[in-house]
Formats: sequence, C-alpha cells, structure tokens
Amino acid sequence: MSRKKLGVLGAALTLTVGVLSGCTGGEAVDVGGGGNAGGAGGVLNAAIGGEPDQLDPHKTSAYYSFQVLENVYDTLVEPDADLKMVPSLATKWTTSDDQLTWTFTLREGVTFSDGSPLTSEDVVYSYERIIKEKLNNAYKFATVKSVTGPDPATVVVTLSAPTPNLLANLGGFKGVAIVEKSNVESGAVKTAPVGSGPFKVAGYTSGDSVKLVRNDSYWGDKPKLDGVTFTFVKDPTVALQNLRSGQVQWTDNLPPQQVKSLQDGDDPVVKSAASTDYWYVALNEARKPFDNPEVRRAIGYALDREAITKAAKFGLATVNQTAIPKASAFYYDYAPYSHDPGKAKQMLGQAGVSNLTMDLMVTSEYPETVTAAQVIAAQLKDVGITVKIRTLDFAQWLDEQAKGNFDGFMLGWLGNIDPDEFYYAQHHSGGTFNFHKYKNPAVDKLLDDARTQTDQGARKQAYEQAAKQIVDDASYLYLYNPDVVQGWSKKVSGYEVRTDRAIRFRSVALAK
Repeated sequence: MSRKKLGVLGAALTLTVGVLSGCTGGEAVDVGGGGNAGGAGGVLNAAIGGEPDQLDPHKTSAYYSFQVLENVYDTLVEPDADLKMVPSLATKWTTSDDQLTWTFTLREGVTFSDGSPLTSEDVVYSYERIIKEKLNNAYKFATVKSVTGPDPATVVVTLSAPTPNLLANLGGFKGVAIVEKSNVESGAVKTAPVGSGPFKVAGYTSGDSVKLVRNDSYWGDKPKLDGVTFTFVKDPTVALQNLRSGQVQWTDNLPPQQVKSLQDGDDPVVKSAASTDYWYVALNEARKPFDNPEVRRAIGYALDREAITKAAKFGLATVNQTAIPKASAFYYDYAPYSHDPGKAKQMLGQAGVSNLTMDLMVTSEYPETVTAAQVIAAQLKDVGITVKIRTLDFAQWLDEQAKGNFDGFMLGWLGNIDPDEFYYAQHHSGGTFNFHKYKNPAVDKLLDDARTQTDQGARKQAYEQAAKQIVDDASYLYLYNPDVVQGWSKKVSGYEVRTDRAIRFRSVALAK
C-alpha cells in the first residue's frame, strides 16, 4: 500500500509552479484554529490500527509507518489541504524553458532534530539512495538524469523528459523524505529515524507504541504539543472505547457501523471527507488459471460491489470500477462489470475452469479487508469458486505479497495525488508494486507517455485509455473509494482531516 502506500489518493496548477491538474478527492475539514484555550503543551495519544513495519521512509510501504513519519520528516515541497504543492524545505523553484532543469532554493537554517545542518548534500544523498538502491519510490525518479547541489542552499534536478508531476513526485508523501546519511548508515533509521520535521522519535516499543516529542529546533512554527504517542490498537471498538474514556485523544480506527451515529453527536468529534484512496482485489497472474484474463473478468462479473462496499464501509465509500475517484478531474466513468453470476459461470466454463479453490489474502490490521473477503467468498461460491481466506498481520501480509505467495489479495492504495500514482507502480510491467505480474505493452506505453505529457488534455486522454485497458484486462478488480473518517476529543483543536490521509499534528493543541 501506499501512501502511499497510503494512499491516495489538487487544484490545477501551471507547470511553472508545479503539480498535476485537478486531482482532488474532496474537501478537507478544518476542525478548529491553532489556539489552545486551555494552554499549550501536553502529549496527544493517538490510536492507529496497526504497527509500522519499520520507520525508514524510503523502505516502508505501510500506511501505519507514514502516519508516524508524516510528523518526523520533511520533503522539498508538500501538499496543502487542497493538494496544491507548496514550499517546505524548498522555499522556491524555477524551471528552464525546456522544462528539463528544475532549480530549488533551500530554506536557510534548517537542521535535523539532532542539530546537524540540512543542506543540498542531504537532498542529493536522499534521492540518490532511492534511485541507486532501487527502493520503493525509485519509479518516481524515472525521468531524473541527475541531482546535484552546486552550493549548500541549491538543488538542481535535471530531467531526461518534461515531467509535469515532478513536484508531486518529490513531495506527495514522506516516502521521498530527506534523510540523514549517518542515521541511515548506522541502521538506526529503522526504529530511531532522524528527520527535520516538527517532532522527533523518542522511543519505539514493538507491539505497543511509538513516542514522539517536540523538535525544538524545527524550522517552522513550533508545535504546541509536547509530544505525540502513537499506540497500536487493532480493534476499532477498543479504539473508540479508549477515545471515549480519554485514554486516547485521536483515532482513525473507528467501527464503521457506528460512524453515522457518532457524527450526529459532538463528543467525541467525528468527521469525514472524500478520499483519494481506492480499494481493490488483485489476482496473481503468475499462477494458473489467473493468468487467463477471461477468468479474471469472470470473477469481476461475480462480484457485487455494492454489497461488498455496504458490508465493509457501511455507506462510507463510493463504488467505483476504476481507481481515480469521481471528484478528480482525471476521473474516468467506466464500469463494465455488472453483477452477473450467470455470465461469470458461463465465462469460467468457456475457460475450462471448474471447482476452483483460491486463496485470498487479507490483513487483520485492516478489518474491512476481512469483512469484504467474507462477502467476496460467498459471492464466488455462487459461481463455483471456493475461497480460502488467509488473514495475516500486516508485516506478514507485505512479506507474502513481495514473495508472490498468493492467489489473490485485497487491499488499498492510500493518499494518491497525481494520476501516475494510481496506475504506474501497480500496472506497468516494471512497476515496483506490480506483485500480481500484470503485463500489457500497450498499457506500458500509455503510462510511460502520460508521465511526460505536458498537455493536460492529452495526458487525461492517455490515462483514460490506460484505465480502460487495465479494467478490461482485470489487472485489478476495483471495488470502491472510501471516505477518510477520524475522531478526536473535544480537547483537541487545530486538527484537519485531509483527503490524502496525511496525519499532521504540528498545528494541534490540547486543552488541559
């Protein structure tokens, strides 16, 4: 997953300022100003649904990791509440006339949380690490020829082709954060990362919590909180109980069946916003019979997406057979799979498939995958497919996915911004997250061309063509775009629900 995996998941900008055009998943919800009527300080306890697999931002793909790392690291630029890319470590940038050279001016006086200065050398090291070691987000640097630091305050990125989503690639989420070389080389980055963000890691207790404290050398407005403790609470009912009792003051792990009633009250505060996420089922095309697109399509017709979405999300999601949500300018209205068990049976018969038993991998740390899998199993049983649900903790799930040890799995991509993030890493034959081994040369060409296409109309058309082929090939069987739902104590002010699911506590105050 991503932010990304995490996930998903802004307003149109000119290429000189930077980002994509119009890929917003909905309006952010502002729940209060930055003031703290009860006084500053205090530690915010936040309950998240699972444990990070590690805290190295360049190597993790787990959303639970990025919930923590959002508050520890910085990127050159970052998305604001409307997903417009704005200054962060870079205060300004210029592009050459041919759009192949981008020059970034770094903010003065920035240090890592251990006091060492952050300069262009650290930016070059961070990007070259991702590229040379072919880490998770290396695909975001596919058009980058070189990254140089001609002086401590300047970073020059030279491209092989115009890259309209470069700013989103360099700042969309903390998977491209600027890291400290000595912290990486010592190995401490996995559990004790050193960043330049508003908080720093003070302790990591496996199976329990990650503790952050305020970074008093932070270059921006100093956080009002003394710290944030992320506790790992898998059970949404327990997370809600802890929120109500005051044991925690924030959670995004609420029982979906209770959200509507919770929103009608005011204690705790519960807010939602349309997200840029999508959830899907992937079938392993390296295994028979899932290498046959007719079999994958047949499963697509066997699924009742409305029923799956209702069971998993209780109305807190929108059914969609493509990845990009309806609120985006890149949304493509295409839904070829009606719920038709009769047609599914016929297609399976024509493909010579009968009495099929398939493994479906889900994770207990995303309970909606378990619930959805139960509904999917019942629906596929109606067409002669026996589903064996395999429920793993998320670290195991990621390991099995990487090994290709599955018939199928269900999960989501979170916090996507540019359309490239919805499709390239997952469906390009060389994509970092193409664990299901999909390959279509026509899709490869469309995705390669679209990421260097500066004409937004032509770019949108290319992504629509790619999306149609991906859906027709059943590379992913898309299910729905969920809402972001989060709850917090009335003592919390200054928090904002974001469509990209980034969890930022740097402006939050906690009343005494």
